[in-house]
Amino acid sequence: MADPKVVVITGASSGIGEATARLLAENGYRVFGGARTPRRAPSIPGVEFGALDVTDDASVDGFIGWVLSETGKIDILINNAGVSLMGPVEKTSIDEAAAIFDTNVFGPLRMMRAVLPYMRGVRNGLIINVSSVLGFLPAPFMGIYASSKHALEGLSESLDHEIRDFNVRVVLIEPTFTNTNLDVNAAHTQEPLGAYATQFEAATKAVQSQIKSASPPTLVAGKILQAITSPYKMRQPAGGQATLLSRLRRFMPAKAVDGSLRLAPSPRCRQCDGGEVGFRPFSHRIARSLIPAMERSAKLHQTVNATGGATSAPPWP
Repeated sequence: MADPKVVVITGASSGIGEATARLLAENGYRVFGGARTPRRAPSIPGVEFGALDVTDDASVDGFIGWVLSETGKIDILINNAGVSLMGPVEKTSIDEAAAIFDTNVFGPLRMMRAVLPYMRGVRNGLIINVSSVLGFLPAPFMGIYASSKHALEGLSESLDHEIRDFNVRVVLIEPTFTNTNLDVNAAHTQEPLGAYATQFEAATKAVQSQIKSASPPTLVAGKILQAITSPYKMRQPAGGQATLLSRLRRFMPAKAVDGSLRLAPSPRCRQCDGGEVGFRPFSHRIARSLIPAMERSAKLHQTVNATGGATSAPPWP
């Protein structure tokens, strides 16, 4: 029997990381979960936890060294650890912004630098970076978090070009709001809001409302497993809403996208939060008018592929 694939997951003690660790272990992978405080991590059969702080070079190197000493290999790296921040860009301190980037961008960079020498040496590997729909669709009052995810997406795509000749690929998983502690307990900027107070309060209510009805982290975990086992595709929105937002971002006129993200009074709608002032993620009317066209485009794309007009990307190694 072949040895099970070895997976490293950062931020594995809760939320998406925990759900992913559990699902992969259940499917026969040998999982090593990184956590700041391993003793507080849940007991998951098939998952071994170790101390990991992705903002610390020595901690990253020590963790990867431990996994390699235990298994002799790392097949898959999942960069999941992340932190969030809400607040006006003007009221965000440099220290607050730096802390977000240190975890959300430089954390994955440290992890990738640590595993790539091994993956290049054996000419095999997969890196999965957990991004966000905010990595392609910024929202008001989440500017620093969205910027960090934009940076992660650019870093991932550039890296994929550099390492694919070594049979190593990079995948981006793009969830929308997920019912996890990361979204529920997002930090707020410390400086007084001043002129932004009313808009920010409305934005916060809208975000909290979306989180209450958001999908569980198991949905994202399922998408990660699918990314591992299916033919390669770089950007993979997680769930129906994330997929719709990705398509709307691609096909909707820029002016409509901008207007849909603005804070403004919206009419009462059973699909919205009681018609309160707040985020209008996208106009239902515009979405309904675009979906049939996008579906026709998707069917055409499938027909072209079926007739040999285009080729599917090969599976990851």
